[in-house]
Amino acid sequence: MEIKEIVKERYGQAALRVTTGGSSCCGAAAPVDCCDPITAELYDPNQTAELPPDAVRASLGCGNPTALAELKPGETVLDLGSGGGIDVLLSGRRVGPAGKAYGLDMTDEMLALARENQRKAGVANVEFLKGEIENIPLADGSVDVIVSNCVINLSGDKDKVLREAFRVLKPGGRFAVSDVVVRGEVPAEIRRSVELWIGCVAGALEESEYRSKLAAAGFERIGIEPTRIYTVEDARQFLAGQGLDVDRIAPQVEGKFISAFIRAVKPLQPLQRECCAPSCCG
Repeated sequence: MEIKEIVKERYGQAALRVTTGGSSCCGAAAPVDCCDPITAELYDPNQTAELPPDAVRASLGCGNPTALAELKPGETVLDLGSGGGIDVLLSGRRVGPAGKAYGLDMTDEMLALARENQRKAGVANVEFLKGEIENIPLADGSVDVIVSNCVINLSGDKDKVLREAFRVLKPGGRFAVSDVVVRGEVPAEIRRSVELWIGCVAGALEESEYRSKLAAAGFERIGIEPTRIYTVEDARQFLAGQGLDVDRIAPQVEGKFISAFIRAVKPLQPLQRECCAPSCCG
């Protein structure tokens, strides 16, 4: 099964668990706090107080990009992989009635949950779109800010995601996402296990590789700011259950996996200067 189908299936199941009163976390019988410390305490209670509980429970993110993206009234925002809609609803409120917030998701169950959360929250300047983050169904240069919450790491074609993000941003537009990033080398077997712990299916980029891919897509002013550093103790129980000697591998894991806020900017188009050379002026 392709990674896209695995992600679609698991996130669809997560949405259904939320609508039946359960947790969105990865295991079918997972307790509400199963994904701590990854998804715990990401949002200020003042931010979520007016949101439907299902929007909060459905969050599978690793950060709070809307708080760090410095959204301004009147801006147009796009959330890649919007899930249950928490970041879209928060963005809609931040940009106000003159602004717009889009959520893009490929999972029917998550889209249904997000639209119901929008109805309950009464946020009118929000629209949820069905589609893939590798093929964004919006026009070139139509968005001021792109946010995303621990979703780009799930894509099997991150270069295409970043090229699409660059395409739909306006000149001067901002890329402001939360994602899982790897710092340094980690043996493949251990990396697979830690990534499974972090988020069902993950393919986190190494920090320098993330920077390189953003630059290749055309972005500038690239920054990666750690927001949470995972320790071996955070994942001890899970890794031991995978048959790994946690104490032996600790030096290879400790501090290598982080949640980070990743910023970049689409450069302004160069000014069109009037040509005064004889060959131009006729």
